[in-house]
Amino acid sequence: MPPASAPVLNSGSVAASYRFCREVAKRRAKNFYYSFLLLEKPQRDAMCAIYAYMRHCDDLSDEPATNDKSELRESIARWRMKLNRVLDGEMAEDPIWPAFHDTVERYKIPHRYFHEMIDGILSDIEPQQVRTFSDLYRYCYRVASVVGLTVIHIFGFRSTSALLLAEKCGVAFQLTNIVRDIREDALMGRVYVPREDLDRFGVTLDQLRSGSEDKAFRELMKFEATRARSYYDESAPLLELIEPKSRRSLWVLRQIYLRLLSRIEKADYSVLSRRVNVPKRTKIALLGWAFLR
Repeated sequence: MPPASAPVLNSGSVAASYRFCREVAKRRAKNFYYSFLLLEKPQRDAMCAIYAYMRHCDDLSDEPATNDKSELRESIARWRMKLNRVLDGEMAEDPIWPAFHDTVERYKIPHRYFHEMIDGILSDIEPQQVRTFSDLYRYCYRVASVVGLTVIHIFGFRSTSALLLAEKCGVAFQLTNIVRDIREDALMGRVYVPREDLDRFGVTLDQLRSGSEDKAFRELMKFEATRARSYYDESAPLLELIEPKSRRSLWVLRQIYLRLLSRIEKADYSVLSRRVNVPKRTKIALLGWAFLR
């Protein structure tokens, strides 16, 4: 039961909150939004609510209005306090909260995942230089795996084995993003490719910022892409462990990211001089194929 001081949520406020979250997802979710379209409406709305929460978390770490790190930490701390109140049933002043609370309760999503997402954005406040793959895996877990662990509660799953596979699937997605965004991140002082890998292939931080795509850089990117593929392969059985009605959605999302990785490979890892994307027409085609599955 919510605390006595908490406002009573009426169906109108929850419905309006879901509408707001749908608009956020439609404008900004990109790859994720295409997969949402294959879900039944209650699941689709729930995914939009979770995405709106994640989007706000991510925006906090990229807030351009201030370079004051202490101010950013205070802003994130206030967001965490609001999260705690909402999880206890007390609504804060933000249009995402009623839909978010309804989704968390409806699908019994463990609360710790949302705190781990906040831990992930805290790690992005300071310039990042990851030392080892173990460090990188921990970062990928916080910013991507917890997303997968959250959404499989909306998908529905049949075995606890799905939890580890969802974690690995999130790592695969994040490794793909890291390869694609390597120069953009480096220019912001965030280098997620482990230092041990940079040293192994003889690639410098200055090279990442300058955009020099020599043989050493391409070998490094091939190594990281191969690592990502191994996590896609390991997490593939997840499709059979979630509820049948949700499988098309996950299949499309995985295919979009796999296509992105394939396009990076076909571009010979030219990710410093260009931003590789999956065309909208390909995403729409994947939706069509999924309907026929």
